[in-house]
Amino acid sequence: MTSIQQPIYSRFNANSTAAEIATGHDLKGKTVLVTGGNSGIGYETVKALANTGAQVVATGRDGDKAGDRLSALPNVSFMRLDLADPLSVDTFAEQFLAVHPHLHLLINNAGIFRPPQLLKDQRGYELQFGVNHLGHFQLTGRLWPALKNAGGARVVILSSVGHRRSELELDDLQFEHHSYDSAKAYGLSKTANVLFTTELDRVGAPHSIRAFAVHPGAVQTDIFRYMTDDERQAWDQQIAHFKSQEQGAATTVWCALSDQLDGIGGVYCENCNIAPVVPNDAPPGRGVRGFALDPGKARELWLFSEAATGISWP
Repeated sequence: MTSIQQPIYSRFNANSTAAEIATGHDLKGKTVLVTGGNSGIGYETVKALANTGAQVVATGRDGDKAGDRLSALPNVSFMRLDLADPLSVDTFAEQFLAVHPHLHLLINNAGIFRPPQLLKDQRGYELQFGVNHLGHFQLTGRLWPALKNAGGARVVILSSVGHRRSELELDDLQFEHHSYDSAKAYGLSKTANVLFTTELDRVGAPHSIRAFAVHPGAVQTDIFRYMTDDERQAWDQQIAHFKSQEQGAATTVWCALSDQLDGIGGVYCENCNIAPVVPNDAPPGRGVRGFALDPGKARELWLFSEAATGISWP
């Protein structure tokens, strides 16, 4: 079992859709969990995986938003989950495990993007770090027994090219000593996603649990709801091409299903391929910065997250 952070030959590319990748896969008898599966690329991920015959559980903070779209899909159920609330995570995990003793695919998709002011989760941490990383860390740990029981599982963690904005800095996560910078805080949370993937794959591989980090590409979804009109206009000018939501879900589904990734894990992927490593000072663009793959930082983050969430595994 290896982790090779370099592109491979892939049958798919940036224009592929989640449905195209899922075609021909049969996941009958498998259980899938997608956080934030009631909208955006999470919904497209749910739809593609449900069409393989898998039993898919989609989560969200608001059951009303699940609406008719989820109920119209085969093999899909909805469960409420607030990743900013540790009690909600524990309650969800208890209810999930009571029904699903095996979990074959865990898609940590939900996220929050650049709120205009400093907000905190119920653990007391900056909200983006709390939701994007700590909530998913706690959830993954609580569901560890079901992942082990699967006899072969994958965990896909949504990161972003935005990880380039910040290395891992754990000394002032609450911004008590520095002015709040929402873009930097978002970047730090996305770097944390990659580092979590690195260490999760290391501890999971002996149990046949492999982990993958994903940059979905630039996709117009509700995650940008905090952006002002001026910020959105500037964003639009920076992006040469936006993917559709179906294309945005493609790399997630590729990491979840591709047999090309058998025996591989702990890698950052984009455009349905493993991304190249680029220098830490590389200009904005594709690839993963080396600081997001540092095994020492990954272990440091893991130990910090255990203390922050009160859960230790494996």
